[in-house]
Amino acid sequence: MAAPVGDIGLMGQNLILNMNDKGFTVVAYNRTTSKVDNFLANEAKGSKVQGAWSIEELCAKLKRPRKIILLVKAGSAVDDFIAQLSPHLEAGDIIIDGGNSHYPDSIRRTKELESKGLLFVGSGCPLWPLSHARWSPAAWPHIKEIFQATAAQVNGEPCCDWVGETGAGHYVKMVHNGIEYGDMQLIAEAYDILKRGLGLHEDEIADIFTTWNKGVLDSFLIEITANILKFKDDDGQPLVTKILDKAGQKGTGKWTAIAALDAGMPVTLIGEAVFARCLSGLKEERMRASKVIAGPQKEPFKGEKKQFIDDLEQALYASKIMSYTQGFMLMRETAKELNWNLNYAGIAQMWRGGCIIKSVFLGDITAAYNKTANLESLLFDDFFNKAAHKAQPGWRRIVAQAVLWGIPTPAFSTALSFFDGYRSEVVPANILQAQRDYFGAHTFKVVPGKENSKLPLGQDIHINWTGRGGNVSASTYSA
Repeated sequence: MAAPVGDIGLMGQNLILNMNDKGFTVVAYNRTTSKVDNFLANEAKGSKVQGAWSIEELCAKLKRPRKIILLVKAGSAVDDFIAQLSPHLEAGDIIIDGGNSHYPDSIRRTKELESKGLLFVGSGCPLWPLSHARWSPAAWPHIKEIFQATAAQVNGEPCCDWVGETGAGHYVKMVHNGIEYGDMQLIAEAYDILKRGLGLHEDEIADIFTTWNKGVLDSFLIEITANILKFKDDDGQPLVTKILDKAGQKGTGKWTAIAALDAGMPVTLIGEAVFARCLSGLKEERMRASKVIAGPQKEPFKGEKKQFIDDLEQALYASKIMSYTQGFMLMRETAKELNWNLNYAGIAQMWRGGCIIKSVFLGDITAAYNKTANLESLLFDDFFNKAAHKAQPGWRRIVAQAVLWGIPTPAFSTALSFFDGYRSEVVPANILQAQRDYFGAHTFKVVPGKENSKLPLGQDIHINWTGRGGNVSASTYSA
């Protein structure tokens, strides 16, 4: 069985060698043919990996149905590669996009390739989760063995499965990356609180993260953060303190935030994580602002340090629950809109291994959706409801103390605000609707039980807000 990889970068090399180790024959191709030569002469030396030095040769070496995995930059590069491949393929051949493509592009490519009799699989890198076209039942048997054999394994189960139709795979991967932005921002804020708030050294903070990694926060990102904090430069100083505080981003977090706005879903934590990176990019402006804008006079911490650190752990855990709650709400809404049948327990299970946000926490999400497949919100699950309730006191103390210190916590703060807003039966949107009707005649609806002859229930109402003393006649109302 042969499965080619379209680009030999570091990720492509690792995938090829992984497939080779699992017993698959792989044909490697890169438009820069010298990369193929170097790879075969070095990393792949002694393996069964074959090389191809042209698109024609690549396609000729593959058994039908051909299975071609593209690992190229998202966007036009994927379309260009597909255009080069298509003339050399036959009905039933399978093109797999293993990069971080935007899900609307995957939906479009699915339709375009279907019209040519080809199968398209949008697979979030590193080859999970999968999204299939309507032809996917025909494609899945041919690629399932390859994907599940090479995927990360947790408790003997592959972290790879069929997610849903058309662009669902890349959509789920996009949300994964957005959640990743949120997790990273929360960890950065926890570090800032420990560093600037408590005045701890990186070695002490590393020890705290190491301890956290043995509990509810056990995860890849917590683990690597502890390692990062311990790493010393040649002069013995923590290397992390020498890194410019100006974060980059590839765009998948922004895609998630935009998708949330389009869907009308309050995915606030991912949005704040993206904006925090944008704010970090204003380094020179922040430097000027720091000299002319004064914050609060920071008082030394006088409380119980251990209790504060425990509170911070709970605040991080609860905020993480809010982020994942929002992410799954977004997937639920989009699945409803696009008629996708997403397996939420399966998604959480796939994320448990082989990805940046892998954590013990995801096992609890899997259990929640296994118990209630149509779970409306993680906060309606007993486990997460109790966890959020338990975390509340410490969570609030942390956010309050950070505000008093003048330490920005956009992710912690918006998580708590979402929690308070979500649990509120009544929010002040009545004022917003009155304002909208006042200046733009946008209408409003009446609260059930408060209707009367002039305020009918269930109708869109507009009034003349400048009527005498607020008293208006029935003729002022319109449905």
